[in-house]
Amino acid sequence: MCGIVGVLGRHQAAPVLIEGLKRLEYRGYDSAGIATVNEGRLGRRRAVGKLVNLSDLLVHEPLAGTAGIGHTRWATHGAPSLQNAHPHARERVAVVHNGIIENYRALRAFLAEQGLEAETETDTETLAMLCDYYLHQGLAPVAAARKTIARLEGAYALCFLFEGEEDLIVAARQGSPLAIGWGEGEMFVGSDALALAPMTAEITYLEEGDMAVVTRAGCAIEDAGGSPVERPRSAVAQSVAAVGKDGHRHFMAKEISEQPAVLGAALDYYLDGGAGQRALEQIDFTRFDRVVMVACGTASLACLTAKYWFEQIARLPVEVDIASEFRYREPPVSERTLALFVSQSGETADTLAALRYCAGKAGMILSVVNVPESSIARESGLALPILAGPEIGVASTKAFTCQLAVLAALALEAARQTGALPAGLLQEHAAQLRQVPGQVAEALACEREVRGVASQLARFSHALFLGRGALYPLALEGALKLKEISYIHAEGYASGELKHGPIALIDEEMPVVVLAPHDGLFGKSVSNMQEVMARGGKIVMVSDARGLEDGGESIWQPVRMAPVPGPFAAIPYAVPLQLLAYHTALEKGTDVDQPRNLAKSVTVE
Repeated sequence: MCGIVGVLGRHQAAPVLIEGLKRLEYRGYDSAGIATVNEGRLGRRRAVGKLVNLSDLLVHEPLAGTAGIGHTRWATHGAPSLQNAHPHARERVAVVHNGIIENYRALRAFLAEQGLEAETETDTETLAMLCDYYLHQGLAPVAAARKTIARLEGAYALCFLFEGEEDLIVAARQGSPLAIGWGEGEMFVGSDALALAPMTAEITYLEEGDMAVVTRAGCAIEDAGGSPVERPRSAVAQSVAAVGKDGHRHFMAKEISEQPAVLGAALDYYLDGGAGQRALEQIDFTRFDRVVMVACGTASLACLTAKYWFEQIARLPVEVDIASEFRYREPPVSERTLALFVSQSGETADTLAALRYCAGKAGMILSVVNVPESSIARESGLALPILAGPEIGVASTKAFTCQLAVLAALALEAARQTGALPAGLLQEHAAQLRQVPGQVAEALACEREVRGVASQLARFSHALFLGRGALYPLALEGALKLKEISYIHAEGYASGELKHGPIALIDEEMPVVVLAPHDGLFGKSVSNMQEVMARGGKIVMVSDARGLEDGGESIWQPVRMAPVPGPFAAIPYAVPLQLLAYHTALEKGTDVDQPRNLAKSVTVE
């Protein structure tokens, strides 16, 4: 979602704000703006569209000042427009905001009674109006901000900048992440470590309900009850500071190519006596009679894949829920339930709310995250890092496969503890999982073939994806990726469901991507393919050499994979689907890294 940067610096703030906002582009946005204080006066510049539009505006209309706040907006209340872009300002205050203020209509009604009318469609403008109202009532800036924050309901990360105050930013968070960056004679605020990495080596994450009074000398933090509190500082990882495309055309291409390395690092950590294996051993799987996995988007499909592994390898029943439905369904959760939450950012609003629902009910809260300092990680009994490194492309690639790798290691540990598999077979599966990084490296070699498929696929408006077993969730993921970045309508199905409705869609204008490794279910997959081809459908078959040979000569487009023995084929088979979406998007000329209407981190419901 939206991105925030704040600066109390020694140099001009505008270039620093723009650089920080560039590092937050991955979150998705439709407009951007900055505000500064210079010689006591507030100034503001905003632009619709990409950050380059704001940068161009600042060339022609510079904005001086060493104190400032910036924002990239992803529209919630009100269409993308200059009027609705942040920062929002009134006479004596400017505000940037991530989240949704649920009671903004009631606050507007209060302000209307005071003779104050809104000029925009946004909920955020209400905050600037309310804070300015309190300033005119005689409150000092910090007190006005505190009183404004006290009246808010909903989710927010906020920064206030005040007329006449060149050494003050007031920041607050509730349900949306915000961090403070420490410097020498300067201080920073940002939505995450990525935004702050070029500016600072140390950050402090605000907790739920915190308010921070930031000056160049440091920051004073109050908790939700208004009491002074200390929050720990943590170092910014070098991998975060060094984010770049490394010669690739897009971040997505870079992140696809990084998968063998990051998977290798993750499996080193969780297998063969690594520190991660010792973390897995802290989980007593004998206490649980079921696992509940909760996530959103691609992370939920990683959970659905892992369900097959937990049930087949560890013989442990698994329920997979979409977080936005789980919390409102109010399912029964007991001490015999292991509640597992998966999130790349660790800040996904629905997943975090589902975790809080399970707190105090489940026997253990476990999370699989890419950001160890995130809210979901901090509120878990145990957080397992996926070690994917920063993922900038909105469409998840390396985070997805690293989630799968960690969940696979978790399933093997569950099987070891419960004795669900003979020791020899367990060791065989562990060895097969250890081979996955190499298999993913081999899968990257199919890119030339996939590029040819994409050049054909780009002319269609619809596509189906089919898979069986643990490849069924992967079919869902392949369809999701194609939708996300190429804007082609696609649906994923379990192959056996073809005859229960989707086959009605099959004609010569319906390409069907079939994931069919030559395994125990291969014969059934071929039968489904024959049904498609008999009705004029075009088959893209992703399989190994033996599978492609047995699939027959009527395959429209083959994609050759190396054989993948064992239960973990879904991980290397994710690669051709990622490449297919990527190259189809290139053919169609869409914005690969920042597809329309999407945000990387969804921190509001």
